[in-house]
Amino acid sequence: MLVRNCAGGVVFHKDKVLILKNEKQEWVFPKGVIRSNNLPEDVAIERVAYEAGCRARIVSPAGRTNYEFYSISRMRPVCNKIVWFIMVADDDAVKPNAAQNFDNGGFYDIEEALEKITYSQDKSLLMLSYEKYRELI
Repeated sequence: MLVRNCAGGVVFHKDKVLILKNEKQEWVFPKGVIRSNNLPEDVAIERVAYEAGCRARIVSPAGRTNYEFYSISRMRPVCNKIVWFIMVADDDAVKPNAAQNFDNGGFYDIEEALEKITYSQDKSLLMLSYEKYRELI
């Protein structure tokens, strides 16, 4: 099994959260693989900017999730281990990166985001992150 360490952001603007829709029609948070000497914090900030066209800053760690899938292109199972950060954007401008296969996205009210988000662990991550965000801001 290929194990990949990743980092991503749960990005808030006021009482809304950033989610993106990918080519599989899944609603997810921006994230990416941590390469060589990169810090998880830097990867999270860069992936939010690259995938969503959104500038955001980290305010707190959010937690970790893992998920496994079978990669058809790699012909083997993959486990993504993701470290998440609670992030804040100064505005709600979002431009999903079509070159990264994101065709929709934006900042959504928490309840609407919970309805859209595809994976239950991401829904749990959002609820915990939102609670912590409200305490911090």
